[in-house]
Amino acid sequence: LHLGQVARGRGEMQRCFAQVILGIRIGFVSQEAGNQGPAIMWVAFLPMFFIAAAYYYMNRADPDCGTTFTWATRALGPRTGWIGGWGIIVADLVIMPSLAGIAGIYTFLLFDANGLANNKWWVLLAGLIFIFLMTLVCVIGIELNARMQFFLLAAEIIVLVIFAVVAFYKIFSGELAGSVDPQLEWLNPFAIDSTSGLVGGLVLAIFLYWGWDTAVTVNEETDHPATTPGRAAIISTLVLIGIYVIVSIAAQGVQGADFLSANADDVLSATGNLVLGSPFDKLLIIAVLTSAAASTQTTILPAARSQLSMSAHKAAPKWFGKVSPKFLTPTNATWFFGFFSMTWYAVLTVLSEDVLGASIAAVGLMISFYYGMTGYACIVYYRKHIFTSVKNFFFVGVAPFLGATSLTYIFVKASIDLKNDTESYGSVGGLGLAFVVGIGLLLIGVPLMLAWWGVAPAFFRRGRDPHPHPAPDGTGAAVPPILDVGPILDEDIDAGEKTEGAITWTSGGNDGR
Repeated sequence: LHLGQVARGRGEMQRCFAQVILGIRIGFVSQEAGNQGPAIMWVAFLPMFFIAAAYYYMNRADPDCGTTFTWATRALGPRTGWIGGWGIIVADLVIMPSLAGIAGIYTFLLFDANGLANNKWWVLLAGLIFIFLMTLVCVIGIELNARMQFFLLAAEIIVLVIFAVVAFYKIFSGELAGSVDPQLEWLNPFAIDSTSGLVGGLVLAIFLYWGWDTAVTVNEETDHPATTPGRAAIISTLVLIGIYVIVSIAAQGVQGADFLSANADDVLSATGNLVLGSPFDKLLIIAVLTSAAASTQTTILPAARSQLSMSAHKAAPKWFGKVSPKFLTPTNATWFFGFFSMTWYAVLTVLSEDVLGASIAAVGLMISFYYGMTGYACIVYYRKHIFTSVKNFFFVGVAPFLGATSLTYIFVKASIDLKNDTESYGSVGGLGLAFVVGIGLLLIGVPLMLAWWGVAPAFFRRGRDPHPHPAPDGTGAAVPPILDVGPILDEDIDAGEKTEGAITWTSGGNDGR
């Protein structure tokens, strides 16, 4: 799938595939939705597909690696845009300990070191090493990332196909004792008992879908940046719905939804032992490791590039915007995010595993928050073009509206449910810990924004983009610069044009980079 051809190699697709194995933790979805786990998978696809349309058309207007930050700034104003950028960064930060922990555990399980896999200190050490190595890969360059992503993607897809095919064969042939024949009713979301169960399942599924937007965050390093990344994002959601629905049906058919719920922490290992048996069940462990590696890479990439964009537009310290002339990557932002993630993981492991678990449980709130903001930004930005054609009406009007409003509802309903859930992870002041962590981390962005506003107010004075805006097809007026800023390489470059590696740096463009 050569959808994202980057400047120095073949394409960083997106985190969507990086989460294929890691994301198939459908036991948690079964706990919320029972037999309707597969239904949750296709229902959650709808807002993701609608928001992918918003990403596609906003990227047509401004292929900036800041994505939500930049687009919300243009359409909704600098304060809203800044908080949107903060939402991306904090969501990526929150999930890093989970990725590192899984990598540590499964590394030991691969070598049958079960004792070390159950020791949190050894897992912590392995996880910290893992984050460091993946950060180093992201620093070295996008070309290395792209090559690794294709390898990791192939390994994950192959293992999932093998698992699903063998599972279906054993289910329908009767070789698997206790198996359950798949039923169309599993795809019926109206059979879910409660709204809370539906929303709880959707929050988890949104987390599983999360990451198809990573291709868009490397848009400035991509051939045809105005079209290729957005197209990759849309196709990614379509591929994901096929993978998730098929594998969830296969996994549920192995022993039923109750079995998935009882083994929610590690569905693939539990079902893999029954479906593939030893030693082939090790394939699933390898697949989880490749997924953790890919997911970590494609968590670091968008976080660092969001910081790069914010810095380039003077919405964050200039230090974060330094680009290495050797590696052509935002090295300062990448190393900062990597080391801060390591510190976050270590501190939470030492102080409170409940806080660690609660932060992961709340990541769906952050995803819904900034994905929804992108949908609203698309509607506002293209509001004068929505009724100019049927295509525009549906793809820059209806689709972003449905995606944004459904994610807003999920955000509000899930927040209420997490606020009232004082048992899963404990409570603070009578509020559920997951609610306190999730909403608290988002709200921390407000004083940080105000502090930066006081230090460097230029960004916050710009207002929204004036009309006319570019048309959704990319024609018409050019977007104005966010701010008039200069090149941000580690070494000064002359005005005009200069080639660094395979990237041509010019004095033109949206922001002068």
